[in-house]
Amino acid sequence: MAKIVVDVMLKPEILDPQGQAVGAALPRLGFTFATSVRQGKRFEIEIDGEATQAMLAEVSRAAETLLANPVIENFVVRVEK
Repeated sequence: MAKIVVDVMLKPEILDPQGQAVGAALPRLGFTFATSVRQGKRFEIEIDGEATQAMLAEVSRAAETLLANPVIENFVVRVEK
């Protein structure tokens, strides 16, 4: 069994109000480490067997079709050990 992870983030030029809200709240709570915050989504997909290049390509097509909005989001597909 393998785990494929799809990380989805807003494109850099797209405003991220949720990330901005978190970034503004951190210093009010005493956390001063962040210069900016962006929020994203993470999908964990478990499959039987090895994660082949064909399987990664299929997951990438699924991400482009369902998991991400390619107009405003970028995504990365990777295998997690």
